[in-house]
Amino acid sequence: MNPEERHIFSVLVENRFGVLARVAGLFSGRGFNIDSLNVAETHDKSISQITLVTHGDAQIIEQIYQHLNRLIDVIEVTDLTAGTHVERELLLLKVGTPDSQTRAEILQVAEVFRARVIDTKPASVVLEITGDEGKLKAAIELFETYGILELARTGKIAMLRGSEK
Repeated sequence: MNPEERHIFSVLVENRFGVLARVAGLFSGRGFNIDSLNVAETHDKSISQITLVTHGDAQIIEQIYQHLNRLIDVIEVTDLTAGTHVERELLLLKVGTPDSQTRAEILQVAEVFRARVIDTKPASVVLEITGDEGKLKAAIELFETYGILELARTGKIAMLRGSEK
């Protein structure tokens, strides 16, 4: 096991005012870093799921797990890294298209990444790409050669595979 390993936590919380601030405060107050953070309601509007990516050695990860479990509005904390899980991110990418040949090339490259064109203008195209971190990194590197005008990226979302809980 690496001394500094990345961990993905799924944290089910009561959907109340200030809960996210308390979770973030727990990290900042103890000098832990949040690499990625995503929050949304679940199918039950009274519960939200926080997907949080952090890193640290085994002792720090255990501290984070224990501290999260102690927060009042936390229902359940799961370290997804410990099980078989799926993870995805969403990338919105605006790429310059100065001429029709460049636009055609960009659209061909987009197909390789299974990107969807969600907006097109004479001088640019906006693509939506979903995938794991490696896929998005590769897409960014390749589209940089064409000139990225703007980039927006979500944090990770993740869940355990199959019937694991």
